[in-house]
Amino acid sequence: MSIAGPLFSIMYTFSSALLYPVIIVLLLLVLSSLGLIGEFLSEYSKRHRDSRKLEEDCMQLRSTVKNSRFLDASNTLRESRQNRMVASFSRDAALCLEQKRFYAIEKLAAEYEIRMSRQLEKTKILATISPMLGLMGTLIPLGPALIGLSQGDIATLANNLMIAFATTVVGLFAGSVGYVLTQVRRRWYWEDMSDIDYILDALEESFKEPSEDGRRIEQNGPTPSLTAEEEIHEKKQTLQANRAPAGSGRPEPVDGSC
Repeated sequence: MSIAGPLFSIMYTFSSALLYPVIIVLLLLVLSSLGLIGEFLSEYSKRHRDSRKLEEDCMQLRSTVKNSRFLDASNTLRESRQNRMVASFSRDAALCLEQKRFYAIEKLAAEYEIRMSRQLEKTKILATISPMLGLMGTLIPLGPALIGLSQGDIATLANNLMIAFATTVVGLFAGSVGYVLTQVRRRWYWEDMSDIDYILDALEESFKEPSEDGRRIEQNGPTPSLTAEEEIHEKKQTLQANRAPAGSGRPEPVDGSC
C-alpha cells in the first residue's frame, strides 16, 4: 500500500486550512499599511532640517564646552530646531552635559540609532511579508480551482480564481507601500544620523582640547583612562565603517536591506 496518497491528502488539507488565516493577515497588513501612510505623512510635515543652523549651533557648542560653560552648551542643544530625532537627541544630550556625564552621550547616540532601526522594522517587515502572503493566497485556491475544472464546475473555478487574484493584488499593494516608506525613511534617518554624528564630533573635539585656562575638562562618574578613550574612539570608527554602504554616500543607520 502506497503512503503517497495519505501524505498528499494531509498536505492538501493543511494548505487549504491556511487560506483563511492568510486572508485575515493580509487584510490586517493592508489596514496597517494605511496607518503607516498616515504616520509617514505626519512625520514628513514635521521634518525641518537646517544645516546652517546646525553648523552655528555646533560652533557655539565647541566654544562653550571648551570653556566649561556647560549650562550654556545645554541651552544651545535644547534650542536646536532640527528634525524630531535630532532635536530629541539634543535634549537628552543637554541633560548629560548638565550632569557632566560625557561618557553617556556616545551611548545615547547608539540608542537613537537602535530607535531608528526599530522604526524601519515596521515597514521592512510589511514590505517582505505581504508579497509572501499574497503568493500563498494565490497558490492555495488553485488546487480547488483545478478540481472544479476537472469536474466541470465552472462556478467553483471562477470563485477560487477570484480569491487567488484578489490576494495577489492585496499583497502587492501592502508590500509596495512598505517598500516605498522604507526607502524614504532610510534616507531621512541617514540625514538624522549624520547630524547626530556631527554633534558628537563637536563634543568630542571640545573634550580633547584644553580650555582657555589650560585645564582639561573633568566629568562626574568613572573617568576612562587614555587606553580606554582610544578604545572607545576605535569602536566608534569601527561602528561607522560597518554601517557604511559599498558605494559613496551617507552610512546607513541599520544593517540589511529591504
